[in-house]
Amino acid sequence: MADRYENQAPEKLQGKNQAMVVCCILGIGSLVSWNSMLTIADYYYQVFPAYHPSRVLTLVYQPFALGTILILAYHESKINTRKRILIGYILFTISTFLLIFLDLTSKGQGGIGNYIGLCAIVASFGVADATVKGGMIGDLSLMCPELIQSFIAGLAVAGALTSALRLITKAAFEKSNNRLRKGAIIFLAMSTFIEFICVMLYAYVFPKLPIVKYYRRKAASEGSKTVVADLAAAGIQKQSDLTDDDSKNQTLSKRELLLQNIDYAINLFLIYVLTLSIFPGFLYENTGQHGLGTWYALVLVAMYNFWDLVGRYMPLVKWLKVENRKGLMIAVLSRFFLIPAFYFTAKCGDKGWMIMLISVLGLSTGHLTVCILTIAPKGYKGPEKNALGNLLVIFILGGALTGISLGWLWLIGKENAF
Repeated sequence: MADRYENQAPEKLQGKNQAMVVCCILGIGSLVSWNSMLTIADYYYQVFPAYHPSRVLTLVYQPFALGTILILAYHESKINTRKRILIGYILFTISTFLLIFLDLTSKGQGGIGNYIGLCAIVASFGVADATVKGGMIGDLSLMCPELIQSFIAGLAVAGALTSALRLITKAAFEKSNNRLRKGAIIFLAMSTFIEFICVMLYAYVFPKLPIVKYYRRKAASEGSKTVVADLAAAGIQKQSDLTDDDSKNQTLSKRELLLQNIDYAINLFLIYVLTLSIFPGFLYENTGQHGLGTWYALVLVAMYNFWDLVGRYMPLVKWLKVENRKGLMIAVLSRFFLIPAFYFTAKCGDKGWMIMLISVLGLSTGHLTVCILTIAPKGYKGPEKNALGNLLVIFILGGALTGISLGWLWLIGKENAF
């Protein structure tokens, strides 16, 4: 059986570029709706000025994401990955459309009732995020590192794209009535369309790419059952002859996988603790007033997203990719020097220093995330790779929730903060 897959090795090179493009688009779809909400936060601050939208909405989002991924990661070996991911993208599509519906029915008015409705939709984003992100990273961990990198890069493309469009729409509607609302509705409409495209791509295009079929057949030969529905969608019906004798060997348990990769898990946790304690709440509420006026927070968010995107493509250059486990830990811990740097820059520094710091934050977040997620699955069998991918997403979302919670500490001592 192993020889059979060695003979088929050239197939794994077929459609690789197409698969990377599709993975990037799927990555965009897994975050574009949420990034759109973060990017139009200035609109929500106008509608709900007393409710700290950037902090509260993020705090609503993350517990639902973390709770969902905990459940799905525990049962990942028994879950139909195809249905899981399709349900996630469909939920994203419906939820994003509901944001438009809520805004149109409320006519852009504030109030606690509309805010609760907004929070409920945001909670569904959290469920969709965990459903898609855990499923995709687990699924792509079965394949070559370039596909994981493309998907992770797509997350940053979503941020860079929404930031660029937000700056354009703000400039275009600067002198018109309801300019923020018009820009927000355009954003949400575009996000809904992108989510629908992702549903179609994953349902009808991705499973039929030769490189994807190759790696899924290989995973099936190693005992993975999560790929069965995707193989069937690609026209591969018979599964009995795909089981390799080696798959009878006992695979590592989730506990063993976690212990062997605990440093990677902790690193991802710490990366997102730091990043989400600063982004986006600190940027909207703690950076003060500068010459850029209402453009200032949007520029900072755009710079973070741009350098986050650059960082996620840097590991494609081999000598820039950090693979040493101690080196990764040192790099992750050294980022915590950014906390006092942001504090004193917000108090005393100029906007140029703040832009530099947020660029470093984005670059390091993207770069280190890709390094870890592409290195960790190496050396494991298909079922183990899928389980490990889901476990690592738990620590990403756990770190994000912790960071968001700690981000409220920036408001201590701030006048009229609560």
